Amino acid sequence: MRTPLIIDKIDASELARFYRSELTENVLPFWLEHGLDHEHGGWLTCVDREGKLYSSDKSVWFQGRGTWTFAAAFRQIEANPKYLQAATTGYRFLKDKCFDKDGRMFFQLTREGLPLQKRRYWFSETFAVVAAAEFYRITGDLDALALARNTWELLLKLYTHPELSPSKYHPTTRPMKGLAGPMILTITAQVLRGADPENSGKYTENIAGFLQEIRRDFLKPKLKALLENVSPDGSLLPGPKGRLLNPGHAIEASWFLMAEAKHTGDAELFTEALKILEWSFEKGWDPEFGGLLSFVDLEGRPPEQLEWDMKLWWPHNEALIAFAMAWQATGEQKYHDGFVKVHNYSWSHFADSVHGDWYGYLHRDGSVANTLKGSLFKGPFHLPRCLMVLTTLFEELAQKSGGTQSNLSPNLKVEG
Repeated sequence: MRTPLIIDKIDASELARFYRSELTENVLPFWLEHGLDHEHGGWLTCVDREGKLYSSDKSVWFQGRGTWTFAAAFRQIEANPKYLQAATTGYRFLKDKCFDKDGRMFFQLTREGLPLQKRRYWFSETFAVVAAAEFYRITGDLDALALARNTWELLLKLYTHPELSPSKYHPTTRPMKGLAGPMILTITAQVLRGADPENSGKYTENIAGFLQEIRRDFLKPKLKALLENVSPDGSLLPGPKGRLLNPGHAIEASWFLMAEAKHTGDAELFTEALKILEWSFEKGWDPEFGGLLSFVDLEGRPPEQLEWDMKLWWPHNEALIAFAMAWQATGEQKYHDGFVKVHNYSWSHFADSVHGDWYGYLHRDGSVANTLKGSLFKGPFHLPRCLMVLTTLFEELAQKSGGTQSNLSPNLKVEG
């Protein structure tokens, strides 16, 4: 049984040891034991609390996400041959089974790799890019680099020509666009830039375009919000969809922006990222029970989503990263306190001290709503990514500052 670490202040040395231990002794071993499919390749993520399968169907998202996770862990944390084997198994299944004949990707497959479902959006492709890019970094496999580059070009085509993908809503009655597109393309390009320095200038230019769209159309300083949906020209949409805030999503975007600001030296962008973090946390944190609400209405009206008041694992992973990065760069007390608050809530509510990994879904009062550890949407990605970033961040702080004080603007690499 593992005992969660509850803190009242940031001690970088203590947190570095804790996060590395959770990553290498708990979370990654859980998925190596229960998620890796040694028979057919790839990743099985539909597992219960103990890691037992409740469905053998495979998420294509996680063929990419899981592959990226173990390749990144091999490169960034330790050259463990088990991580390399897992990344290799995941990459081969991704390459051989997950692409349709038209070059697009499926969303769901049978365990053996037969297609079950294909969706209109292109998130499967973004996860394939980061998987192939990271796999190339640890193996030098040029076919993987080519796959990453070619899939990236496809993504740019689909992004710049939205008419090529079916529209979720009627395209003329009330056209809209979502934050998810430019946001996920930003982090995808950041990972690809790290793997493909030959084309780094092109990827940086791509990212600048995505961030311009986010800042111009979705960021509303007067409303103190990063909106989830807007009209194509950035104007406000009527009704609940126009007022929708996804605090976890916005906070995740904030650290993507921080990472790019550090890469380019853009102080204005970094300041905007801090504001997004502050506004989103203030609106999203539940003052009664603690934890981040899944959805919030900008005007305080009832959200459309019935699960609006649930507490999900991944927004808390993103908040931990964002507050740690903000505190690391500024040393300001409010970011220190935000990290402590999210850390203590997360480890006292989501962590399963008996069987490992985290629960994914809590009721508003913090009780466990579903004991599953994985699904088509939850698996070896958000939590291990969080643990990897925080392990690196706190180890650097501990080395440079004696373990307890912020080191302003260190060269932390968070782009993969």
